[in-house]
Amino acid sequence: MKTDIILCGVGGQGILSIATVIGEAAMNENLYIKQAEVHGMSQRGGDVQSNLRLSSEPIASDLIALGGADVIISMEPMEALRYLPYLKRDGWIITSSAPFINIPNYPAIEDIRAELSEISHLVAIDIEQMAKDNGVPRSANIILLGAAQKALGLEYHKLEDAIRRIFGRKGEAVVEANIKALALGRAAQG
Repeated sequence: MKTDIILCGVGGQGILSIATVIGEAAMNENLYIKQAEVHGMSQRGGDVQSNLRLSSEPIASDLIALGGADVIISMEPMEALRYLPYLKRDGWIITSSAPFINIPNYPAIEDIRAELSEISHLVAIDIEQMAKDNGVPRSANIILLGAAQKALGLEYHKLEDAIRRIFGRKGEAVVEANIKALALGRAAQG
């Protein structure tokens, strides 16, 4: 088993939390993990990207080569396109469909959606709206993780267990909100 993942979005959207949950779940499946540092602006609004590599065999490098990513998980649709050159021909893009417009010359969302629609393995959902509609407004990132579960090749219950361990110190309400968000994403993955 080997899965190379690019996580991307905008600072403050919870990309590090997604990486932490995936990493915890992968460790509990006895997989090797390598993660590159999160690159980009750490303050809210700057673009952020990280490489996360999972494998049943030892991993030499923490960086993913062009054309090497199995999955791109993107909290923002334009950021998904930014990393498209890294996606394998048969790779998956799991992305929010709603833009986070943080620059004055942000492209037309219709153009972004048209380009994304050419990807054969695409899951694009409005995670922010789903989170609000379902009473978990701070868990949009975990909805996206739930939508990526099959593409990641990780067992669903291992992701749930990871959420319980990682968010447990924040209290049962936070844990349950994130478990609910994971389930919402899983149901939306199609």
